[in-house]
Amino acid sequence: MLRGKALAVVLAGTLAGGVGGSAAFSLMGAEGSDVVVVDIHHSRFSPATISVPVGREVRFVVHNTDPIDHEFIVGPREVHDRHERGTEARHGAIPGEVSVPAMGEAETTYVFRAPGPMVFACHLPGHLAYGMYGVVVAR
Repeated sequence: MLRGKALAVVLAGTLAGGVGGSAAFSLMGAEGSDVVVVDIHHSRFSPATISVPVGREVRFVVHNTDPIDHEFIVGPREVHDRHERGTEARHGAIPGEVSVPAMGEAETTYVFRAPGPMVFACHLPGHLAYGMYGVVVAR
């Protein structure tokens, strides 16, 4: 199954340090959480590598400039495995999981409890295999 192989390659590359240099794209939010803005353009996330502090709530604001829907899913491997096998049409009630409509914006929050890399991705059919993923490095 291509989707399963794509996920395995992404996760293996992430743990081996396969994504380029880390860039900190966080600002202090009004509620005391860090805010990270992520843009989606041509089915790619920008930035693709994000550095965040361990133990703080991070609010992701995701802007989709594409004429198609996407999703932003961040979490450990079991979360990505579930989404690769799953059929959930919409996200938003679970921290770290949000659907982003075409030409729209969505937000989600996530607390990175341990240092190290964690993947974020779009699991709509074919999007992960196309390269729609990135890495958050908690420090």
